[in-house]
Amino acid sequence: MGHEVLGAPTPFAAPAPGTVTVYRGATLIDGTGGPARPGTTIVVDGAEIRAVAPDAELDQDADALGGARVVDLGGRFVIPGLIDSHQHLATPPDRAAAEAVLRRQVYGGVTAIRDMADDLRQVGDLARATRVGEIPGPDIRYAALMAGPSFFDDPRTWQVSQGETPGEVPWMQAVTDDTDLPLAVARARGTHAQAIKIYANLPGRTVAAITAEAHRQGIDVWAHAAVFPASPGEVLAAGVDAVSHITLLVHEAAERELTSYQDKPPVDHARFAAGDDPLMESLFAEMRRRGTVLDATASMWTSDEVIGAGTPEDLARAAANAELAAALTAQAYRAGVTLSTGTDYETGPGHPYPSLHEEMAFLVRRCGIPAAQVIRSATLAGAVSMGAEDVMGTVESGKLANFVVLERDPLEDMANLRSIEFVVKRGLRHDRADYLPKGQGER
Repeated sequence: MGHEVLGAPTPFAAPAPGTVTVYRGATLIDGTGGPARPGTTIVVDGAEIRAVAPDAELDQDADALGGARVVDLGGRFVIPGLIDSHQHLATPPDRAAAEAVLRRQVYGGVTAIRDMADDLRQVGDLARATRVGEIPGPDIRYAALMAGPSFFDDPRTWQVSQGETPGEVPWMQAVTDDTDLPLAVARARGTHAQAIKIYANLPGRTVAAITAEAHRQGIDVWAHAAVFPASPGEVLAAGVDAVSHITLLVHEAAERELTSYQDKPPVDHARFAAGDDPLMESLFAEMRRRGTVLDATASMWTSDEVIGAGTPEDLARAAANAELAAALTAQAYRAGVTLSTGTDYETGPGHPYPSLHEEMAFLVRRCGIPAAQVIRSATLAGAVSMGAEDVMGTVESGKLANFVVLERDPLEDMANLRSIEFVVKRGLRHDRADYLPKGQGER
C-alpha cells in the first residue's frame, strides 16, 4: 500500500481493555428466567463483564474495584441487552433509514439482531459499522437465503439484488436438484453470513440436503416453519436450528397438498383457537426434543405495517391471525419450546421505541407468558437463535457487557421497558436522554 489512513471515526467503539467500570446496587434480572437478584454488582472491563456478584462480596475485593469508575444503580433494574431475532434492514436498501432504525434499537435496549436475509452488500457493511463503532446500533448476525427458482418472481428478490440477477447472487440463491450444494453453501458463507435461511418453494428432501451441507460447513440453518411444499414436520425433521412464523405451523394440518409459497391453503382458525390441538402438540414436542428455536413473530399481525391501510377484509384477516398466533404461542410455551422474540417489522419512523417492545408486551398480555420468561426469550433464547449464547444473552462473567438499566421493574409491568435510563453495549454507555432532541417527549 502506498500509504495508510485511519479510516472513518469510531465514536461508538467499545472501551479498551483495562477500562473498568463498576455498576453497584442493581436489582439484576439476569436473563436465565430465575428470580431477580437485588444488591448486585457488575464489573465491566472494556467490552466484557469481568464479574457479577453481591455488592458485599465485591466490596471486599480490592482488585475488582481498585481504580475503577463506580456507578451507583441503587433503585434501578438491570436486564441483559435485548435481542430481536427477526429483522430486515435492507429490503430494499436505504442506508439512512437503516441507520435510524439501528440507532433507535440500541437506545431502546436492543444490543443484537438477527437479520433474516436482505441485500447483504449493505447489511454486511452495517454489521461492520456497528461492530467497530462507526455508528450506534446493535450487533448484527445475518443469513443468506435459499429458495426454489419459482420464488424469484417475488419483487422483494429484485429489491435486494439490484444490478444483478435474483437467484444467482451469493446472498440469494435459487436451488434445484442439480445445484452443487457444497459450492452454494460456500458462496453463502463468503458473504460472512452466519446461517442459511431456507425460505420457500423447496421440497423436504432439498431442505434436508441444504441443512446437512450447511451443518457440515459449520453454519446454522434458519427456516420458515413451512417451506411449501415442505411441511412443518419435514422442516423439523431436516434438523434446522430455528424456525420462523408460528402461524405457518398450522399448514401441517392442511387438507390439500402443499404446493408453493404463493398458494397457501386456507386455515381453519377455529380448530386451533383453544391452544390444545394435538397435531400442534406433536410438532412442539419434536421441537423441544430437537432443541429447535421458535421465532414466533407473534405480534406481527398487530403491527401498523400490516393493519395501517388495510381493507376491512385485511383487518379481519390480521385480527384472526393475531388470535391464532397468541393461541399457538401460548401452547408452544406450555409445551416447553424455546421461544425467541422476533418481530419481522419495525415501528414507524416517529416512534421512540423499537418493535421488540411490542412483541414482548404481546407475549405477556396476549399469550399469558410470565414476564421473567419473556425477558429470557428476548435475551438468552435470542442469543441461542443466532448461535451466540457463548458471548451474549445473559449478564454473567465472561460475556459481552450488554445490558439495559431501567428505572422501573419490568417484572411488574412489561411497559416498564420504556423506563430506560441507559444501555450498555459492548461496555459503551448509551444514555437514553441522548436519543431524542430536547423538548421532544416520549410516549
